[in-house]
Parts: sequence; C-alpha cells; structure tokens
Amino acid sequence: MRSPKTNPYCATRHLLRIGFVFFLVLELSQGVFAAWKDEWEKTLRAAEAEGQLTLYGCCYQYDPIAEVFQKSYPKIKVNTVLGPGSQLGARIVAERRAGKYIPDLFSAGANTNHDVLYKARALDPIKPALILPEVLDPSKWYEGEHRYIDPEKRYIFAFVANSQSGQLSYNIHLVNPNEFKSYWDLLNPKWKGRVSCLDPTTFGMGATLQFLYYHPELGPSFIRRLFGEMQMILSRDSRQMTDWIATGKLPLCIRCTAGGEVGKAKQQGLPIEFLNTESWKEGGSSSAAGGTLALLNRTPHPNAAKVFINWFLSREGQIALQKLGRPDAHNSRRIDIPKDDVDAYNRLIEGKKYFDLARPEFQDLGNIFKLVKDVLRTRERQTGS
Repeated sequence: MRSPKTNPYCATRHLLRIGFVFFLVLELSQGVFAAWKDEWEKTLRAAEAEGQLTLYGCCYQYDPIAEVFQKSYPKIKVNTVLGPGSQLGARIVAERRAGKYIPDLFSAGANTNHDVLYKARALDPIKPALILPEVLDPSKWYEGEHRYIDPEKRYIFAFVANSQSGQLSYNIHLVNPNEFKSYWDLLNPKWKGRVSCLDPTTFGMGATLQFLYYHPELGPSFIRRLFGEMQMILSRDSRQMTDWIATGKLPLCIRCTAGGEVGKAKQQGLPIEFLNTESWKEGGSSSAAGGTLALLNRTPHPNAAKVFINWFLSREGQIALQKLGRPDAHNSRRIDIPKDDVDAYNRLIEGKKYFDLARPEFQDLGNIFKLVKDVLRTRERQTGS
C-alpha cells in the first residue's frame, strides 16, 4: 500500500486541507481588519462632528504636539490647559464637584493620575479606547507589553520609560562626580546644607521617593537620614533650584529636572551636569517620568478623545512626543521609533536591568508621604526651621 506521500489521492486531500486552512485564516484576518477599520472610521466621523477635545496636561509641551496631530486631523481642534500636575488634578476634582466636566484627557505624572483621579473614580478605562492595530500590538512597546500603572491595568497608560539616572544635578566646578559610588554618599557631612531638593511632599518627587523607599538597599531609614540630617533646602520652583546650582549657591540638587529646567540650562552652556546614578551601587531605575495618560469619565468629546489617544500612542504620535515634548527629550515606551533625540540620561540601555517604578505595586504614595512629613516635622521641632 502506498504511503500518503506517494498516494495521489492522499496528496490531493492534504493540499485541499492546507488550502482550506489558508482560506480560513485569510477570511478571519480580513474580518478582523474590517472590524477595526469600520470601528475607526465610525469613531473618526463622530470625532469630526464633535470638532474638538480638551487635554489637561503637565510635564510636556503639548501645544506643538497638538499641531502635528491637527495636520493629520484638521477637523479636530485640540484645546490644551497646561500646568503643574498636582494643581491640574486638584482643578479637575474641584470642577467636577461644581458639575463641570471640561477635560477629556489628562496627561501627568503617574502619582497624580493614580492618587487623585483614579482614587476619585473620575476615569474611564483607556484600554477599550485603543483601536489601531499598531497601537494594540504589544510587541511595539518596551518589554513587550502595554504598561498600566493602576491595579486593574486598564485606566492609566504609561507611555514613557525614562532612566532615573538624571535625578541628581550638580555644578561641574564645585562637585566631583567620582566622589559618589552610592546614594549613601549623599549623607556625607560635607554636603550638609549644600543640597537643594524639590519639595518631597509633592507628586513631582514621586518616582524619586518610590525608588528610595522600595529599594532593598535604601528604604525608610535612608529617607529619614536624608531629610532629617542633611539640612536640605526645599523648594517647589525648579528654575530657582537650577539657578542655585549654576551660581554655586547650592551645588547639588535632587529633582531640579522637573519642568525641563536643567535641560534648558545645559543648552545655554551653564556649568550644570547630571550625576550618573546608574553606575552607583544600588543600580539603575526607570519611571514613567510624567508620561501617563488617562481618559476622564463623563467626557464631553468621547470620540475625539479616542482619536487623539490612538494617534498619540501611534508611532507618529510618540515620535512627536520625543522630538517636541521637552528640551531634555524623554524616552517613549515605543521601541519601534528612533531614539537618537532622547536625552542621554533618559535612555534605557538595551540588556540592562532597571528597578522599574512604573508598576502598580509602587503607586500608592500614602505611606511614603506620611514618613517624609513626619521626618520634616521632627526636623522643624529640633531646628526651628
């Protein structure tokens, strides 16, 4: 009896099976294509009828990014309200209490989106709003996944993954970077009273505090000593702190990078540089660095918001973010776009492991803020300042 390989009847039947499977896969793929395409076209028509959307945002220059969007979607106007994330978050909550539902989207640091809006149940899940195949494809994103920082992994999309190596800045004439091999070196008595720091009770310090608190080699004891013993000068004005570094008044600074002020100062040729903390004993870390996006519930322009979300998370949108978002260009979590324009201290080095702070288990800052406030109150009682 002939084997199936040599029996013409069996061979023909085998080919028919292959042909049927190919036809079935083709039909299914065409059906999927038609489904997302129909949904996209329907959403786009409705978005153009709405004619606009409103984005509240911090941390990035959204106006030039919006101009790129409107070249592709000229019938949809983007209204932006920009400012510090904590202020905008509080503003949204206050507006809603007054019955005003103004913004469609909010882009800010993970801590504001999580601790203010997510906890206030002011968000709709952003996951169902993703339509375009290139946005839905997780292989286009860092570590092969969409990163959501809320516990349900549906509401707050992290689109940035920055190295945290640029969190400490210094005056190149007054500080020798080779003196630092560990975060514990910041506790050297020679730096007492010579370090400025972004106010640690604000969300702008969120990622830095998360790293210090959760890292197994640092933890609460390090935070107590840093803020309790080192007599740091605290400020909410990153421009002022950057000036202090440049003039040498306070040659070290923690989180002067808020608002991109250090990047601007470096471009102007001022004597400022970053400490490369990735080479320190505790290793590198990464964070969303102000780069999270959330969709408000009861949004006035739901379809226009969906169109912007899909464009912004597309290859084109994330290239615009990297090029136009900040003078110290941040690193998009999309990995299928060039990284040449990303600031050197924000890049993630391929093959290197980072203590990733953009994870749900690190987002609740309640215990950390309580610890910091207790330390600052104790310092104030002891020193009267």
